[in-house]
Amino acid sequence: MRFDRPAPGEELNTGDVTPAREAASVIVLRDSDRGPEVLLVQRNPQARFMGGAWVFPGGSLHPGDADLRATARRELAEEAGIELDEHAPLVPFSRWITPEQVKTRFDTWFFLAEPPAGAEPRIDGRECVDIRWIRPADALRAEELMLVFPTIKHLEQLAELESVRHAFDTARAREVRPVQPRVVVRDGGAEVLLPGDPGYDD
Repeated sequence: MRFDRPAPGEELNTGDVTPAREAASVIVLRDSDRGPEVLLVQRNPQARFMGGAWVFPGGSLHPGDADLRATARRELAEEAGIELDEHAPLVPFSRWITPEQVKTRFDTWFFLAEPPAGAEPRIDGRECVDIRWIRPADALRAEELMLVFPTIKHLEQLAELESVRHAFDTARAREVRPVQPRVVVRDGGAEVLLPGDPGYDD
């Protein structure tokens, strides 16, 4: 299933804008003979927010986290069972801010990472119920995967990359600028638009 509208569980906000919580997600990549693969986890379908969606491991900054890289490492360990060494590279790839028109909002940094040699991802069975390595292009074609808007847009970018090294080189060479989509209600339905899309500035 594909979503160009708010994700499951996202409520539109008709009042004051909710402050966005700081968060971090980890795009874990490994090379394969058909190109790089990315690690996706499936959120518990019973979860109120984005239940059943396939996403990159991640979550909001906790009081005990030293910074967002610490958040990224903690969330990756909790949701995918992968422990990153403190000195393992976490390269900024993008920064997405939830639209102001949504109640639950995050200001999320997405980091690239490689798994340690021999690491076997595993799920906790509570917050995340499934996990898989998959090529970004294959994920975009997989009709059984529920993908939400930010995940789709990241997979589209990742599908253009030839290797893990290409991904890291690309990320290091560009300036990360915040991307804040906008939710527009048309004909009784809500649609998510990116800056530059027709109707974004209306």
